This record gives sequence, C-alpha cells and structure tokens, in this order.
Amino acid sequence: MLRDTYLAALQHDHVEPDPEALVLGVVRKPMYGFSSVVDKNQPALAPPTDLLDEVKEVADDVGHNEACRELRFEDRYLDHLETPAAQNAMHDLLDVLQERDVWLVCYENTEQKICHRTSLKDELQSQR
Repeated sequence: MLRDTYLAALQHDHVEPDPEALVLGVVRKPMYGFSSVVDKNQPALAPPTDLLDEVKEVADDVGHNEACRELRFEDRYLDHLETPAAQNAMHDLLDVLQERDVWLVCYENTEQKICHRTSLKDELQSQR
C-alpha cells in the first residue's frame, strides 16, 4: 500500500507506519530531525530546486497554495518526474511496493497546503 504523511505527523505520533513499511523521504534537502523519522530519502522524487525557490519567493506575497497555482507547480513537477533520475527512482519504488508498504514523507500537511506528494502518489498508483 502506498501512503503519505508529513514530518510533524511522524514526529508527534499522529501517524504510525507499520515497522515493516518503508518510510521514504522525498525532499530535496532534509532539515534537522528529518533523517530520524525516515528510513531513507530519495531527493530525485522531490521538486527541482528552482521550482521550490520560485514557490517560496511568490508565496511571500500570495501564500503557498496560490503561488503553486500561479506557477503551475503540479504540471512542472510532473514534467520533472519524466527526467531519467526521477524515472529510475520511481521504478525502484514500484519494485519496493510489490514487497512492502511505503510511506512518502516531506514537510507539508496536505490538508492545508499543496504538496508534490499528492502528485507523486497519484503518478505511482497509475503505474502500478
């Protein structure tokens, strides 16, 4: 099964992945404390740095979600998933999913903010 969550939910025990599951970070640059709650991180599945920087810059004026909409974040992230590095990482992850559950982890609470995990999860599920 493929699931997703965010750092604070793991740190504060709001979710508890099965011990057999792979808890996979999908962030470009792990912040302090991130590595202690994930089994490993796969930066190839994170949004590209330039896209993240653009979102942060625009979000200062209009907020995170509006910045994502204005910058076509989801479309641009899906384009990124077509790169060889992302394709290889997704292929590897699909192999893991045949054996065990996987939790995708980054920083955003998707109940409040747009996050690449939603698009990544949808893309992986469509390829299963």
